[in-house]
This record gives sequence, C-alpha cells and structure tokens, in this order.
Amino acid sequence: MVDVNLSEEEQVEALKKWWKENGRSVIVGLVLGLGGVFGWKAWTQHQQEMVEQASARFEQLGQSVAVGSTESAVKQAELLINDFGDSAYAIFASLDLAKVRLDQGDVKGAQPRLRWAMENSTDPSIRQIARLRLARMMLNDGDLDGTSGILAQADDDSFRGEFAKLRGDLALAQGDKAAARTAYQEALDNGVSNIALVQMKLDDMAVTAGP
Repeated sequence: MVDVNLSEEEQVEALKKWWKENGRSVIVGLVLGLGGVFGWKAWTQHQQEMVEQASARFEQLGQSVAVGSTESAVKQAELLINDFGDSAYAIFASLDLAKVRLDQGDVKGAQPRLRWAMENSTDPSIRQIARLRLARMMLNDGDLDGTSGILAQADDDSFRGEFAKLRGDLALAQGDKAAARTAYQEALDNGVSNIALVQMKLDDMAVTAGP
C-alpha cells in the first residue's frame, strides 16, 4: 500500500513499484473474475438451450406416439435418450419407447428400456413405476425368476399395495396359493389401485379351496 505521508513524487514512485510487483496478479485476477462471470453465464445459457431442445424433442415424440407413427417415435426416443441421457426427458422417452415396443409385440425390446429408466431416474416414484411395469411384463412373459428378482428390489413406499398384488400374482403362477392369499390381503391393506380385481382373486381362491 502507498504511505499517505510520502510526498507526491514518492507516492508516484511507490505506486510504480507496487504496480511492477503486483500489476500482473491484479490483471490475472480481473481476467479470471470476469471469465468466471461470463463463463457461468455461458454455461447457464447452454444448459437452458439444452433443456429447451430436449423439451421440444419430447413434445415431438409425444405427438408421434399419439398419432401412432411408430417408426418416427422410435427414432425420436432413441435420439433423445442418446443426446439428453441425463435429463428427465430421456427417462420419459425411455418409458414411451418401452410402450411402443410392447405395442409392436417386442417384449424383449421393451424390457431394456424399462430397466434403463428404473436404473437411471433420480425420482423414486418414476423408478417404482418403471419397476412395476417391468415386473408385470416379465411375469406375463413367463419369467418367474426374473420377476421375483425385480420385486425383491422394490422400496417399501406408497407403491407397496401394487407390488404386493404382483407378488400375489407371482405366487399364484408358482402354485403357492397360501403365499398368494397373504400377498393379496397385503395389497388390499395397503391401497392397491384395483381393489375389486384383487378381492375377486381372493374370493376365487377361497371358492377353489372349498369349505
């Protein structure tokens, strides 16, 4: 710092000396500081542009799915997943792609898309929805061991009733009626969506068992 008690000439000389010793670091600091500001703005702008692009592509995908343009929907979904794989749009695109594949009768092609959504979503509810769909698909395809593995990973949350219903279906497919009844009752006790269907399955087993 410059001593205020120095004469004007001494102050000038002191300033020159200080600048010589510290000027470069001041300039570097200013450049870095400004670079940080402009760099942050550029990064946030880039991020916003990416979000807008992903949103536009997802809207196009939705339109293709709605009108039944299968080939276009598949291409759009795959591009969205590849280009914006770390976004929520990619997760929903993967779910849409699984539905399109299933509608085509391509069960094996649909399952990896559901698994990818389940493993990559940061939203617990989306993960559970993907897990439910995958487990149902595998059960319908006769993959009992695979279904059991998927159900074992399910979290104990608001989807508990839905997973209990699926465990009942799995137990029934495995011939374990006692386990099926227990699971169906758990489903009813935990707010399964299709209460009438689960109750009907319980009633059917009671009739089959006899008095």
